[in-house]
Amino acid sequence: MTAIAGLANFLVYFGTALGLVALYLVVYTLSTSQNEIALIRQNVTSAALALGLSLVGFALPLSSAVVYAQEVLDAIVWGVVAIAVQILAYWLVRLLVPRLPQRIAAGEMSGAILLGAASLAAGIINAAAMR
Repeated sequence: MTAIAGLANFLVYFGTALGLVALYLVVYTLSTSQNEIALIRQNVTSAALALGLSLVGFALPLSSAVVYAQEVLDAIVWGVVAIAVQILAYWLVRLLVPRLPQRIAAGEMSGAILLGAASLAAGIINAAAMR
């Protein structure tokens, strides 16, 4: 039975993390002017790349939050901070790249790659800053 002693904690933190991922996807897609999910369903690779890398950029600090959390509430608070950092990264790239949402929707890869890389970089820095 010692092998499953931590199962309850795992389920709580894993469930919390999944809930935060779902919240992130909702908040992120509402924060952008393009509907990434609809674009992905239409096989727009640039939308999948941008959203996918932003999801990884969010998952990195979220995983740090789960590792360092003393309580589930800590993980939730830092997960919300990670959401805010990713939204900020999106808006900063949007300032740099004219018509970014339209370009991603049109399938242009350059803006999607920059956005994805910025999201990933923001997530790495965010994860490292959590102590």
